[in-house]
Amino acid sequence: MTCDVVIVGAGPAGLAAAIRLRQRAPELQVIVVEKGAETGAHVLSGVVMDPVGLDALLPGWRDEEDRPLRQEVVEDRFAFLTRERAFSVPEMLFPARLGNRGCFVGSLGEVTRYLAGRAEGLGVEIYTGFAATEILYDETGRVVGIATGDMGIGKDGQPTASFTPGMELRARYTLFAEGARGSLSKQVIARNGLDRDSGFQKYGIGIKEVWEVAPGKCHPGLIRHTVGWPLDRHTGGGSFVYHGADHLVTVGFVVHLDYANPTLSPFDEFQRFKTHPSMRDLLAGGRRVAYGARALTEGGWQAVPRVAFPGGALIGCAAGFMNVARIKGSHNAILSGMQAADAIVAEPDLAEPRSYEAGWRMSAIGRDLYPVRNVKPLWSRFGLAGLALGGLDMWAHALAGGGSVLGTLRHRKADHASLRPRAEVTPIAYPNPDGVLTFDRLSSVYLSGVNHEENQPCHLRLADPLLPIRENLPRFGEPARLYCPAGVYEVAVAADGAASFVINAQNCVHCKTCDIKDPAQNITWTPPEGGGGPSYANM
Repeated sequence: MTCDVVIVGAGPAGLAAAIRLRQRAPELQVIVVEKGAETGAHVLSGVVMDPVGLDALLPGWRDEEDRPLRQEVVEDRFAFLTRERAFSVPEMLFPARLGNRGCFVGSLGEVTRYLAGRAEGLGVEIYTGFAATEILYDETGRVVGIATGDMGIGKDGQPTASFTPGMELRARYTLFAEGARGSLSKQVIARNGLDRDSGFQKYGIGIKEVWEVAPGKCHPGLIRHTVGWPLDRHTGGGSFVYHGADHLVTVGFVVHLDYANPTLSPFDEFQRFKTHPSMRDLLAGGRRVAYGARALTEGGWQAVPRVAFPGGALIGCAAGFMNVARIKGSHNAILSGMQAADAIVAEPDLAEPRSYEAGWRMSAIGRDLYPVRNVKPLWSRFGLAGLALGGLDMWAHALAGGGSVLGTLRHRKADHASLRPRAEVTPIAYPNPDGVLTFDRLSSVYLSGVNHEENQPCHLRLADPLLPIRENLPRFGEPARLYCPAGVYEVAVAADGAASFVINAQNCVHCKTCDIKDPAQNITWTPPEGGGGPSYANM
């Protein structure tokens, strides 16, 4: 098939680009491919959403009956936790740009379904259940489209009874909107050297549960963020608790993936967080109704690669437009999709959307990311003390009218290079789950609605199948068992003591943490056959 623009990923960035293209140039044929079985199935975020992107894309959305966001933030709290206490930090001490007043508590899945409806109403074609697995190039190296994978291939590599061949989608422009650590985005960055000047991208893993709490405990519009316990002062991360409608409270935890201790488990740190007295009181008498996990980009301003290349562009979190200090990226994703679309319409004869490349740093995206650019590198280098320094740097930036005595700090290393050998750390022992407040991985995965056809080839590929046992196990204790929030990876020990590396690919919730954190970069995440993965109905 041929079209004018093909977009990989039906998230906020991809759908915003599609809408903007049809708004500006209704004659363009625009196709969006989405690996999830339905729009929003694989989308996961907090979500407290800054509406600036929606306001720019669809100015009348607030007046529509089916508006996806209704609950405005009415109270914004921040606290530092110790094991037993929570020390509130006055809102007035935080730079104004970190505030959440005017934002909305909601579901990113609902936002994407809303955007999909608007896109289809404008004539955009959205193909769900089709995973883009290959980038197509012409003889000059220009991207000319994508190919989707065959479906119905058994583990033996032979077609099954349900075999459906993949398809090629060729286009003048291809936009990659896959989110953090997209499999094709990763390839196009490497092939074109897009990160030659930006250096390493940084990541975190966000783990989220939705709870239906007891009557009287939900205060719609209240949001709270914390740092400190249960993480040590050298490990970056923190919690978010968002009160929505219908007695539903989002409880989540982010761990920065540059942590050093290979025995740390982000999933179990999250479970420990819920045992804090403030959380016990909130969740007592409630029930957990949903679970999910997803990697997020944290590198910020200085880690964004070149976003345009011959034949297309990176948009949204595929480019790294998340503001780590605010834990927000959806607004910038929408704005970047709009900017890429505007460049395509304005420059139809150019090989790449140059005005998008040249303009994003001077746009609302750049104004959002630039003042907080040193928060992540300071946090990575100095732990909680670095976070405080980052706050001071933001204040100095505001008072100095945009300057910083620190300039722009670079990220020192990739996240997978931060692990220390197990022999050099104190192992972390986690308590067993109680099944009431804390849970195991498998019961959590069940709530994610994950499903993969078990007879398909494994989509988690090892460059060296023997390396996990030969190298990662003796040196690091094979950290894949712990950093994966879905119980995908195990080390099985036979009766004779021989160890083997087991991949339970059917559990995978597509968070991409393994692709990021494996110390040998031996694991490559690839899209499974169409439609497989989690089903995040209202996450």
